Amino acid sequence: MEYNILVVEDESGIRETIKIFLENQGYHVFTAQNGVEGLEIIQNTDIHLAVVDIMMPVMDGMTMVLKLREKYDMPVIFLSAKSEDIDKIKGLNVGADDYITKPFEPLELIARVNSNLRRYTQILKLKQGYQEEANQEILQVGDLVLNKETKQVTIRNQELHLTLKEFQILELFMSQPGRVFSSEQIYESVWKEMAVNTDTIMVHIRRLRKKIEEDPKNPEYIKVVWGIGYKIEKM
Repeated sequence: MEYNILVVEDESGIRETIKIFLENQGYHVFTAQNGVEGLEIIQNTDIHLAVVDIMMPVMDGMTMVLKLREKYDMPVIFLSAKSEDIDKIKGLNVGADDYITKPFEPLELIARVNSNLRRYTQILKLKQGYQEEANQEILQVGDLVLNKETKQVTIRNQELHLTLKEFQILELFMSQPGRVFSSEQIYESVWKEMAVNTDTIMVHIRRLRKKIEEDPKNPEYIKVVWGIGYKIEKM
């Protein structure tokens, strides 16, 4: 299938360079100069992945991603001139799936795009009616229910809106309730690559708790096992 990729970048040179490289890979590329234009495109086009610069006029990338995450779950890759870990964590905390620091090699960006789209393909196929390719198993822990076929998650019969990474982490936990997973194990299982920096796991767990737990500060489901990792309680 043809994937639609949105590139939101205020510097025309970088924007056009990214567009050319992605189009050479066979992707259909849409471009925007700021977050407002980017959101308009997302509202009117079926976008499968967004590459978003953080520092932009009119509406910055952080604000844009916060707004799009209210309705959409496509992968988002942030571009930023800042390389500090705290900046990366902030980007992941607002809903990004990946983060690349400028200047970057075009081949690295293409590799990240390909990797994120591969993990998103299963959900896209489900939306197109290929449910027969999905595992029909339903996982349940207490009032938390995860349907691996439809990619739906409910808590007390209320549907939750999770990003792809959040869904994958929760599926990992619910597949083995009571088992403790280290941050490295979670990262390598979900991201399918060697864990170098696992700060993103803490961020994703925090976001999951906000969506699942009645009191995120006193979680009922996702627990920390200090010095070891995380688990979901058996119920």
